[in-house]
Amino acid sequence: MSVPAEWADGLTGSAVAVRARAKLTLSLRITGVRADGYHLIDSEMVTVDLADSLEFRDGDSLTVTGLGAGGPVPAGEANLVSRALAAVGRRADVRLQKRIPTGGGLGGGSADAAAVLRWAGSRDVATAVALGADVPFCLAGGRARVGGVGERIEPLPFDEVAGRPYTLLVPPLHVSTVEVYRAWDRLGGPSGRHGNDLEPAALAVSPELGAWRDRLGEATGETPLLAGSGATWFVPGAHEGPGFVVVRVER
Repeated sequence: MSVPAEWADGLTGSAVAVRARAKLTLSLRITGVRADGYHLIDSEMVTVDLADSLEFRDGDSLTVTGLGAGGPVPAGEANLVSRALAAVGRRADVRLQKRIPTGGGLGGGSADAAAVLRWAGSRDVATAVALGADVPFCLAGGRARVGGVGERIEPLPFDEVAGRPYTLLVPPLHVSTVEVYRAWDRLGGPSGRHGNDLEPAALAVSPELGAWRDRLGEATGETPLLAGSGATWFVPGAHEGPGFVVVRVER
């Protein structure tokens, strides 16, 4: 069992530990809707140093600890880790330590699934996108322009953004990506004023997001951006404040 060195935490006895980095969606435009209802996007994404960790051992089980354990993170077959293992025909005793907030638009579940694919040596985009629209980017990592339904990954120059800080504010809210896209359709396909077309729909689904946006904006003097379908808001730069989390772009 092996993974690229830049993604591995190292070996612990017979275990293999793999990092699953969060993704930050810097921009997201919806360019169309396919006949099957899936939305086409044109987006820029980067990976950041906020990460879950997965330990793989011989066996066949999944244990979830840390942030979200016992809450909205499923620990059975519904978990993307279990689905990713099934997709590549592998079994393992997986211990998943959650640090990426769930339902925050930071791709935590997708990052975990991508970590499984890397551990299994799979780089197949079709397998990745079948698990979720964000999984192909999380599998590639770094910085990229993402298109289609998430399967088109165009790497972008990374050195110019490496180490760049962003400040996150993650509300204690779980915003459903499915419901946000449905709201976007229902609202007639609005454009977001700040680079994310899903922002108006996310606010329609969860109006309380607006108060968290304003809190971050007032504290930093910056215009907050919504991460993906929400609920996380972020601004450029490193800022101090209650509940603020500073992350840095990392491959």
